[in-house]
Amino acid sequence: MHLYRSHYCNALRAGDAGTTVRLSGWVHSKRDHGGLLFIDLRDERGVTQIVIPAGTSLLDVAERLRVESVVTVTGEVVLREGGQRNANIPTGDIEIRAQDLVVQSAAMVLPFQVNGSESYPEDLRLKHRYLDLRREQMHRNIILRSKIIASLRQRMQAHDFIELQTPILTASSPEGARDFLVPARLHPGKFYALPQAPQQFKQLAMIAGFDRYFQIAPCFRDEASRADRSPGEFYQLDFEMAFATQEDVFAVMEDVLGGVFAEFGKGRSVDQAPFRRITYQDALDQYGSDKPDLRNPLIIHDVTGAFDGSSFGLFAQIVAKNGLVRAIPAPGAGTKPRGFFDKLNNWARESGAGGLGYIIFEEDGGKGPIAKNLDAQRVAAIREACGLAAGDAVFFAAGPREDVTKFAGLVRTRVAEELDLIEKNAFRFCWIVDFPMYERDPETGRIDFSHNPFSMPQGGLETLQTQDPLEIKAYQYDIVCNGIELSSGAIRNHLPDVMIRAFEIAGYDEKVVEAHFGGMLNAFRFGAPPHGGSAPGVDRMVMLLADEPNIREVILFPLNQQGEDLMMGAPAQITPERLKELSLAPLPSKPKIIS
Repeated sequence: MHLYRSHYCNALRAGDAGTTVRLSGWVHSKRDHGGLLFIDLRDERGVTQIVIPAGTSLLDVAERLRVESVVTVTGEVVLREGGQRNANIPTGDIEIRAQDLVVQSAAMVLPFQVNGSESYPEDLRLKHRYLDLRREQMHRNIILRSKIIASLRQRMQAHDFIELQTPILTASSPEGARDFLVPARLHPGKFYALPQAPQQFKQLAMIAGFDRYFQIAPCFRDEASRADRSPGEFYQLDFEMAFATQEDVFAVMEDVLGGVFAEFGKGRSVDQAPFRRITYQDALDQYGSDKPDLRNPLIIHDVTGAFDGSSFGLFAQIVAKNGLVRAIPAPGAGTKPRGFFDKLNNWARESGAGGLGYIIFEEDGGKGPIAKNLDAQRVAAIREACGLAAGDAVFFAAGPREDVTKFAGLVRTRVAEELDLIEKNAFRFCWIVDFPMYERDPETGRIDFSHNPFSMPQGGLETLQTQDPLEIKAYQYDIVCNGIELSSGAIRNHLPDVMIRAFEIAGYDEKVVEAHFGGMLNAFRFGAPPHGGSAPGVDRMVMLLADEPNIREVILFPLNQQGEDLMMGAPAQITPERLKELSLAPLPSKPKIIS
C-alpha cells in the first residue's frame, strides 16, 4: 500500500465495505460522542468520516489533534448504520474505522476557522491565504479557474490557434497605464518594463508569418485596485489573427466565450452568437455607459426637445446652454407610494446630483412637480418617446453631455434594481464598436488616443489627413458581459505611414515613434499582413462564472487593495548593497523642520 494514500477522500462507497484503505488529509472537524471520536478528514477532492474507537491507543493521539493538522489514517471501510448516513456528501454511506493514525504535521491555533462560512477581514485572509484557500468556496473557485483555462486552451486550439510565449522583460512604452520597471544590472541606468500586454509582440508574430496566435498571458500594470480589477498583475486570453476582419475576430470570440460560459454557467442562460453590436455612441446615449448591462431592460431616451423653450425653467435653462435632458423609464413605478420617489431623490442628492425629477403617468396625463410646470402636449411627447402607459413613470437627468450621460446610466441601474427588473441567472453579451480614434483631454485641451493607439482608423490614411480627428472612428471594439468589460480589441494598424500620421495627430512626432516603437515600425516596412485580435480577461471571466463580486476571490495569491502582498511581505525595501549593484540610490530623506 502507498505510504500516504490508497484512495482520495471522495472515492469510497458502500461497495468498498470490508476493505482496508489509507487516506491522508487535513482534520476538517472533530466530534466526541462519549468515547467514540469522529474526525472528518478532508483532502482536495472530498471528505471521509473517520472513527477512532474507544479503548484504543489512537484515541489519546486523536484527542490532542487540532483541526487542520495533517494526518494519515489506515483502517477498514465499514457501512454506517442507517440513521447515521449522510446524504449530503458522496462518502456518506461509509466511514473508516481507524487502525493506525500518523500525524504528518500538527497545526497551531488558527487565526480564523477554515470550516464554516464566517466572514473575516480581507487583510487577515490574504496574510494567511494558504488557510483561506482551504475553505470550500475559495478552493472551488481556484479549481473552477483551472478548468476554465483548460477549456479556453482547447477551444482556441480547435480554431487552429497555436500557443506562443512572449517576453516578460521588455521596453517601456509611453501609452497606457504606468509600467512596472526592472533595473538592468548589466546596463546601469537602464530599465526593463514588465509588459502591460503582449501587444507589440503578438503583432510581430503576425508579421513573422504565424497565422493565429494565443496565450494565457500575464500582464502587469501599476494601477489602482477595484472590485473587477486586481492591482499589479492579471491574466488574459491574448490572441491575434492574420488576414482577419473585425467579423472574423467576433466569430472566434463568440464561439469560445459562448462555449465556456455555457460549459461552466451551471444552467444559466447564455446569449447565442452573433452577440449584439452596439456603437459606442449608442451605448452612451441609450445605456449611459460603454459597458452596458443588457440584463437591465431599461433604455434611456433623449427628451431634450420636450424641454426646449418650455415653462419648466430649470431644464429649459440647461437646454438653452446646450445641455441635454435624458429620460429613464420606470415601468410600473406609477403605482408606487410617494416614499419610493423620495428615496430615489435622496439617493440622487447623495450621489452629487441636485435631485431626481419625475413624472407619473395616469390615464388623463401626467402628475408630479415637473408635469405641473410642463404643458400637456410636451408631457404626452415624453410618454410616447419612452413607450410608457398609465401606471408607469419616468425619471430625468439633465446637464452637460458628459455629466448627464454618466448620471443617467446610474439612474438606469438604480431604477431597475428598485423595480427588480434585472434579469437573473443569465449572461448577456454585446460588442461595443465604432470607438472614436481620438479624444480631447479636458485639462490640457490636447488631442490624444481614446483607446488603443495601434488600431486601424476607419478610412485609413485618407481619413487621418482629411477629417477632424474627433470625428474619426477606429476599428476598435470591446466585449461586455453583464456590465463587465471582458476585453478590448482592434483591427491593427499595419501600415508605417498610417501609424506615423496617427501618432503625429496625438502629438508624437516621427522621432518619438521611431524611438519607442521602432521594432514594430521597421517590421511593418518588410511586409505586414492585415491583422487583429483581442484579449478577454481570465480573472473577470472566472469572477462572473463563480458569481463572485470581487476579483480577488478567484485569484490564487492576489495583492490587497493597496498593491501589497501581506503574506510574502512585498513590496519590500532592498539592502544598500543590492541597490548599489543595480546602480540605484535611495532618495535622500527630507530634513526635519524644527519649530
